[in-house]
Amino acid sequence: MAETDKDSTKSEELDEGIEVGVRRLTPERIQTVINSVLGAETGARFKAYIQTCIHCGLCSDACHFYLSNDKDPRFSPVGKVKQTIWPMIQAKGRVDAAFIRRAAQIAHTECNLCKRCVQYCPFGIDIAYMMSMVRRIIHKLGVTPLYLQDTAHSHAATMNQMWVKGDEWIDTLQWQEDEAREEIPELRIPLEKEGADIMYSVIAPEPKFQAQLIYQAAVIMHTAGVNWTMPASMGWDNSDMAMFSGDNEIMGRVKRAHFETAARLKVKKIVMGECGHAFRSVYDMGNRWLGWAMPPIPIVHAIEFYHDLLKSGRIRIARKYDKPVTLHDPCNVVRGGGLHEMARYVVSQICEQLVEMHPNREHNYCCAAGGGVINCGPPYKNKRMAGNRVKAEQLFDAKSRGAETLIAPCHNCHSGLHDIVHHYEIGLDIKFFGDIIYECMEKPENP
Repeated sequence: MAETDKDSTKSEELDEGIEVGVRRLTPERIQTVINSVLGAETGARFKAYIQTCIHCGLCSDACHFYLSNDKDPRFSPVGKVKQTIWPMIQAKGRVDAAFIRRAAQIAHTECNLCKRCVQYCPFGIDIAYMMSMVRRIIHKLGVTPLYLQDTAHSHAATMNQMWVKGDEWIDTLQWQEDEAREEIPELRIPLEKEGADIMYSVIAPEPKFQAQLIYQAAVIMHTAGVNWTMPASMGWDNSDMAMFSGDNEIMGRVKRAHFETAARLKVKKIVMGECGHAFRSVYDMGNRWLGWAMPPIPIVHAIEFYHDLLKSGRIRIARKYDKPVTLHDPCNVVRGGGLHEMARYVVSQICEQLVEMHPNREHNYCCAAGGGVINCGPPYKNKRMAGNRVKAEQLFDAKSRGAETLIAPCHNCHSGLHDIVHHYEIGLDIKFFGDIIYECMEKPENP
């Protein structure tokens, strides 16, 4: 563990996003930005949290970073508050550049905003919200980690996180339709269909790296007889790395484009692919920044969509997946969306055996991906793996009780768990729900 910490510290020194930003800071700018954010962008909720927290530390054992780092108090949720936002308030913004450098590292690489600590605070203090305010201050000071900032720039320039150009998006959809038609000749991926029941939206890594997931979704939609469409213009990407970086302005632009696209197509609801942070961005963050308490068009995560298709019989399973599975509960759709029992219903319908992780459901440990830590890039991978030791132990336990496949119904979780499984040599095969449904469902016979 000591060697890993040493390597990660050395790597952090190479983060140009932080180091270049810190060199540009002045005491006046630091104070102005901090006081501006605290004065204009917080309110009674933030004040109540600050005045209520008694620094008791009962939140500590809820944090996977704290548990994985030998219960070092610096990694406890309250410890992170005492090293970041609390001194900013006490000093009325008069902190130095070295303090800001450390605050950036803590907020972006030692807290994944998973909200597990909220459940164990006796007063219900939302420390993730407080740390998001630290990220907001860091963003406005220009000290965001380079990899994360680059992805936010992609959103600003292309309205998706992978620099996918408009013609590349269309080409990918046509390519996947052609592939799927070899299996089901009458299948189509309807583009720009006004008045469809569903607009299906995905995150940019799918057309960039995992186009087969669009293929699988098209087969599921066609087989279930869904009246659906996908947009041909920007607004198709439902992800939002700006939400993680604290760039609320870009977050708002991306979410507005997403909702306006659905409104232009006159769809009844948006069905999202298997991504947790994207669900959070349209259901709890971006919509609120735009002034909507709830999304203006109903949002359905893939878990709920699959649940409804299976329960209604619109999708039938030819044979259940016979390898024992364990299920990862993504923070943003379980603690943030309450979909844990729907997820287990889906498992019960498509798999022979579920080996539960312990703890599970809303008490599950975070994988340090869907809150932005993974998006800070390779410089922090060793640190992230060290902070996920308790998650690795949880996975090892499920493996020891027979699990062979790990279901991760979230893109960021899928990537984070992939790193954990390989780093700790756990030996679990990782799949999305869509992978298993496509493999096991009844499909139209090819004449």
